[in-house]
Amino acid sequence: MLNEIISNQPLIAGLIGWFLGQFLKVPIEYLLLKKMNWGLWFSSGGMPSSHSSLMTSVTLSIGLNSGFDSPAFAIAFAISMIVVYDATGVRRQAGIHAQKINQIFEEVLHGKPIDQEKLKEVLGHTPKQVIGGVLLGIAVAVILWYVW
Repeated sequence: MLNEIISNQPLIAGLIGWFLGQFLKVPIEYLLLKKMNWGLWFSSGGMPSSHSSLMTSVTLSIGLNSGFDSPAFAIAFAISMIVVYDATGVRRQAGIHAQKINQIFEEVLHGKPIDQEKLKEVLGHTPKQVIGGVLLGIAVAVILWYVW
């Protein structure tokens, strides 16, 4: 069973794509903002989108191994589109709303102590972050396919 898991190239590509997407967030943030934020390893949002990287690497790996005309590729492609749309659409808007609500709390309640937990503002991704994740996913799948 372990041998079957290890030989599942789309699974390995997805895990590598996701891991690299999460891992690269810290050095990329440091290069862009000169700020070391180790918490990015365990959070959503940031550059690159690890969700997009994971789904792109799995989808492309399925296409390369099973054929781009296979039902598995069609399903993976459809799910990838949903993930990318969600990352740049719904989750991004939820993050913008959280940011505005936090700003309202600060402006309205300025100077008064309040035990209000801030809403998480980094939920989604900018289009650049998603494109970064997609490109990382493509690179992982293609390199793994050639190496395999």
